[in-house]
Amino acid sequence: MKILILGAAGRIGKIVTHDLLEQTDSNLVLYARGAKRRIKHTSPRVALMDADFSDKTSLKNALENVDIVYINHMGDAKIVEQMLSVIKTVHVKKIIVASILGIYDEVAGEFGACNKRMVGQERIESQKECAKCVENAGIDYTILRLTWLYNDKNNTSYTLTQRGEPFVGAQVTREAVSQLIVDIIKDQSGRFKNTSIGVSEPNTDWPKPGFY
Repeated sequence: MKILILGAAGRIGKIVTHDLLEQTDSNLVLYARGAKRRIKHTSPRVALMDADFSDKTSLKNALENVDIVYINHMGDAKIVEQMLSVIKTVHVKKIIVASILGIYDEVAGEFGACNKRMVGQERIESQKECAKCVENAGIDYTILRLTWLYNDKNNTSYTLTQRGEPFVGAQVTREAVSQLIVDIIKDQSGRFKNTSIGVSEPNTDWPKPGFY
Protein backbone atom coordinates (compact mmCIF):
# COMPACT_ATOMS: atom_id res chain seq x y z
CA MET A 1 0.00 0.00 0.00
CA LYS A 2 1.10 3.56 -0.70
CA ILE A 3 -0.04 6.47 1.46
CA LEU A 4 0.24 10.20 0.80
CA ILE A 5 0.34 12.50 3.83
CA LEU A 6 -0.55 16.07 2.94
CA GLY A 7 0.84 18.39 5.60
CA ALA A 8 3.39 15.83 6.72
CA ALA A 9 5.56 18.37 8.55
CA GLY A 10 2.81 19.06 11.09
CA ARG A 11 2.91 17.55 14.55
CA ILE A 12 0.29 14.87 13.88
CA GLY A 13 1.75 14.25 10.43
CA LYS A 14 5.13 13.41 11.93
CA ILE A 15 3.63 11.05 14.51
CA VAL A 16 1.50 9.33 11.85
CA THR A 17 4.61 8.86 9.71
CA HIS A 18 6.42 7.16 12.60
CA ASP A 19 3.45 4.95 13.46
CA LEU A 20 2.81 3.88 9.86
CA LEU A 21 6.45 2.91 9.45
CA GLU A 22 6.33 0.96 12.73
CA GLN A 23 2.93 -0.71 12.32
CA THR A 24 2.57 -1.27 8.57
CA ASP A 25 4.71 -2.10 5.55
CA SER A 26 3.25 0.81 3.55
CA ASN A 27 5.30 3.19 1.43
CA LEU A 28 4.81 6.86 2.30
CA VAL A 29 4.89 10.11 0.37
CA LEU A 30 5.41 13.05 2.75
CA TYR A 31 4.11 16.24 1.17
CA ALA A 32 4.74 19.65 2.75
CA ARG A 33 6.18 23.08 2.13
CA GLY A 34 9.87 22.91 2.97
CA ALA A 35 9.62 19.14 3.30
CA LYS A 36 13.31 18.49 2.70
CA ARG A 37 14.23 21.00 5.39
CA ARG A 38 11.51 20.18 7.93
CA ILE A 39 11.31 16.39 7.64
CA LYS A 40 14.28 14.12 8.26
CA HIS A 41 13.89 10.53 7.09
CA THR A 42 16.27 7.89 5.80
CA SER A 43 13.76 5.05 5.40
CA PRO A 44 13.68 3.61 1.85
CA ARG A 45 9.89 3.51 2.24
CA VAL A 46 9.66 7.31 2.45
CA ALA A 47 9.63 9.83 -0.40
CA LEU A 48 9.55 13.60 0.19
CA MET A 49 7.60 16.09 -1.89
CA ASP A 50 8.44 19.74 -1.26
CA ALA A 51 5.44 21.70 -2.52
CA ASP A 52 2.38 23.75 -1.65
CA PHE A 53 -1.15 22.32 -1.48
CA SER A 54 -2.19 24.60 -4.33
CA ASP A 55 0.48 23.19 -6.68
CA LYS A 56 -1.66 20.94 -8.89
CA THR A 57 1.25 19.49 -10.87
CA SER A 58 3.23 18.49 -7.78
CA LEU A 59 0.13 17.07 -6.12
CA LYS A 60 -0.70 14.95 -9.17
CA ASN A 61 2.88 13.65 -9.27
CA ALA A 62 2.74 12.84 -5.56
CA LEU A 63 -0.48 10.87 -6.09
CA GLU A 64 1.07 8.36 -8.49
CA ASN A 65 0.05 4.84 -7.37
CA VAL A 66 -1.28 6.17 -4.06
CA ASP A 67 -4.03 4.17 -2.35
CA ILE A 68 -4.91 6.40 0.62
CA VAL A 69 -4.51 10.13 1.27
CA TYR A 70 -4.38 11.69 4.73
CA ILE A 71 -4.97 15.46 4.76
CA ASN A 72 -3.45 16.79 7.95
CA HIS A 73 -4.99 20.25 7.74
CA MET A 74 -8.08 21.85 6.23
CA GLY A 75 -8.57 25.58 6.42
CA ASP A 76 -9.45 26.95 3.00
CA ALA A 77 -12.41 25.43 1.16
CA LYS A 78 -11.17 26.60 -2.25
CA ILE A 79 -7.82 24.85 -1.79
CA VAL A 80 -9.49 21.73 -0.38
CA GLU A 81 -11.85 21.62 -3.36
CA GLN A 82 -8.90 22.02 -5.71
CA MET A 83 -6.99 19.21 -3.98
CA LEU A 84 -10.02 16.94 -4.17
CA SER A 85 -10.46 17.63 -7.89
CA VAL A 86 -6.87 16.45 -8.47
CA ILE A 87 -7.33 13.42 -6.21
CA LYS A 88 -10.43 12.40 -8.20
CA THR A 89 -8.36 12.12 -11.38
CA VAL A 90 -6.42 9.16 -9.95
CA HIS A 91 -7.51 5.90 -8.36
CA VAL A 92 -7.28 6.78 -4.68
CA LYS A 93 -9.29 4.37 -2.55
CA LYS A 94 -9.84 6.61 0.45
CA ILE A 95 -9.16 10.00 2.00
CA ILE A 96 -8.86 10.72 5.72
CA VAL A 97 -9.05 14.35 6.79
CA ALA A 98 -8.45 16.18 10.06
CA SER A 99 -11.08 18.72 11.05
CA ILE A 100 -12.27 20.18 14.34
CA LEU A 101 -15.16 19.66 16.74
CA GLY A 102 -18.20 21.91 16.50
CA ILE A 103 -18.74 21.99 12.74
CA TYR A 104 -22.23 20.47 13.14
CA ASP A 105 -23.04 22.44 16.31
CA GLU A 106 -22.69 19.11 18.10
CA VAL A 107 -20.85 20.32 21.21
CA ALA A 108 -23.31 21.17 23.95
CA GLY A 109 -23.20 22.82 27.35
CA GLU A 110 -20.36 24.66 29.03
CA PHE A 111 -17.68 22.97 26.93
CA GLY A 112 -19.52 23.86 23.73
CA ALA A 113 -19.62 27.52 24.73
CA CYS A 114 -15.94 27.39 25.70
CA ASN A 115 -15.01 25.78 22.39
CA LYS A 116 -16.87 28.38 20.31
CA ARG A 117 -15.23 31.18 22.24
CA MET A 118 -11.71 29.76 21.92
CA VAL A 119 -11.94 28.58 18.30
CA GLY A 120 -14.01 31.42 16.90
CA GLN A 121 -17.03 31.18 14.63
CA GLU A 122 -15.05 32.16 11.53
CA ARG A 123 -12.74 29.15 11.84
CA ILE A 124 -15.65 26.83 12.62
CA GLU A 125 -17.48 27.99 9.47
CA SER A 126 -14.33 27.57 7.37
CA GLN A 127 -13.85 24.01 8.62
CA LYS A 128 -17.55 23.30 8.02
CA GLU A 129 -17.21 24.36 4.37
CA CYS A 130 -14.12 22.19 3.97
CA ALA A 131 -15.97 19.20 5.42
CA LYS A 132 -18.82 19.75 2.95
CA CYS A 133 -16.32 19.66 0.09
CA VAL A 134 -15.05 16.29 1.33
CA GLU A 135 -18.53 14.88 1.83
CA ASN A 136 -19.58 15.88 -1.70
CA ALA A 137 -16.38 14.87 -3.51
CA GLY A 138 -17.52 11.37 -4.46
CA ILE A 139 -14.49 9.75 -2.79
CA ASP A 140 -14.59 7.29 0.11
CA TYR A 141 -13.82 9.51 3.11
CA THR A 142 -13.42 9.65 6.86
CA ILE A 143 -13.57 13.04 8.58
CA LEU A 144 -11.95 13.26 12.01
CA ARG A 145 -13.51 15.96 14.20
CA LEU A 146 -10.74 16.41 16.71
CA THR A 147 -11.16 17.88 20.17
CA TRP A 148 -8.39 19.87 21.88
CA LEU A 149 -4.97 18.31 21.37
CA TYR A 150 -1.96 17.69 23.57
CA ASN A 151 1.06 15.38 23.57
CA ASP A 152 1.55 12.22 25.63
CA LYS A 153 3.47 9.39 23.98
CA ASN A 154 2.16 6.96 26.60
CA ASN A 155 -1.51 7.67 25.93
CA THR A 156 -3.03 6.38 22.69
CA SER A 157 -6.58 5.92 24.02
CA TYR A 158 -9.44 7.37 22.01
CA THR A 159 -13.21 7.24 21.98
CA LEU A 160 -15.48 8.04 19.03
CA THR A 161 -18.85 9.65 18.50
CA GLN A 162 -20.80 9.58 15.26
CA ARG A 163 -22.32 12.45 13.32
CA GLY A 164 -25.70 13.26 14.85
CA GLU A 165 -24.55 12.30 18.34
CA PRO A 166 -23.50 14.85 20.98
CA PHE A 167 -19.73 15.33 21.05
CA VAL A 168 -18.18 13.99 24.25
CA GLY A 169 -14.64 14.71 25.46
CA ALA A 170 -12.60 17.87 25.99
CA GLN A 171 -9.15 16.62 24.98
CA VAL A 172 -7.18 13.90 23.19
CA THR A 173 -3.51 13.23 22.54
CA ARG A 174 -1.95 13.61 19.13
CA GLU A 175 -0.57 10.11 19.65
CA ALA A 176 -4.12 8.77 20.04
CA VAL A 177 -5.21 10.55 16.86
CA SER A 178 -2.27 9.01 15.03
CA GLN A 179 -3.16 5.56 16.29
CA LEU A 180 -6.74 6.05 15.11
CA ILE A 181 -5.50 7.01 11.64
CA VAL A 182 -3.39 3.84 11.51
CA ASP A 183 -6.39 1.80 12.69
CA ILE A 184 -8.59 3.32 9.97
CA ILE A 185 -5.98 2.57 7.31
CA LYS A 186 -5.68 -1.03 8.49
CA ASP A 187 -9.43 -1.56 8.88
CA GLN A 188 -11.04 -4.05 6.50
CA SER A 189 -14.61 -3.91 7.83
CA GLY A 190 -15.70 -0.67 6.16
CA ARG A 191 -17.01 0.79 9.42
CA PHE A 192 -15.20 4.07 8.80
CA LYS A 193 -16.42 4.48 5.23
CA ASN A 194 -18.06 7.86 4.53
CA THR A 195 -18.23 8.79 8.20
CA SER A 196 -17.58 11.94 10.21
CA ILE A 197 -16.42 10.92 13.65
CA GLY A 198 -15.78 12.91 16.80
CA VAL A 199 -12.44 11.98 18.38
CA SER A 200 -11.67 12.46 22.06
CA GLU A 201 -10.06 10.82 25.07
CA PRO A 202 -12.23 8.54 27.24
CA ASN A 203 -13.53 10.03 30.49
CA THR A 204 -12.76 13.66 29.63
CA ASP A 205 -16.31 15.02 29.43
CA TRP A 206 -15.27 18.26 31.14
CA PRO A 207 -16.13 21.98 30.82
CA LYS A 208 -12.70 22.61 29.28
CA PRO A 209 -9.46 20.71 28.47
CA GLY A 210 -7.44 19.67 31.49
CA PHE A 211 -4.38 21.59 30.30
CA TYR A 212 -6.19 24.98 30.34
